[in-house]
Amino acid sequence: MTEGAPVPVGPYSQACGVPNGLLFLSGQTPIDPETGQLVSGGIEVQTARVFDNLGIVLEAAGCSWRDVVKVNVYLVNMDDFAAMNSVYARYFDCQYPARTTVAVAGLPLKARVEIELQAMSRLH
Repeated sequence: MTEGAPVPVGPYSQACGVPNGLLFLSGQTPIDPETGQLVSGGIEVQTARVFDNLGIVLEAAGCSWRDVVKVNVYLVNMDDFAAMNSVYARYFDCQYPARTTVAVAGLPLKARVEIELQAMSRLH
C-alpha cells in the first residue's frame, strides 16, 4: 500500500507480491488520489489518470513500466479503444507487455476504464 495512490474502494490491496518476483496490481480506476474523486474528462484523461495511479503503485513496489508483463484493460465502451490505446502506448517504450482488452457492463464510480497489471520484479 502507498499513500500516493487512491485508497481502495473495497476490501483489497493495491498490490501483492510473491517471493519469485511477481507483482500483481489491483485494478485502478481514474480516481484522483488527492481528492478521492473520479477525474472529469474523456477517455484520454481517465486513461492517463489510471496509468499515473498504476505507476505510483509500481514505483512504491520498486518496479517500473519495463517490468510489466501483462495488462488487462476493461472498457465500458469499445468505441473508446483507439483513444485508450493512444494513451496506453505512451507508457511503454516498444517493449509492450501481453494484454487483454474487454468491454464490461459497468465499472465502480461510473468510470469509463479500469486497468490491472502484473509485473516481474527484477529485484528478487
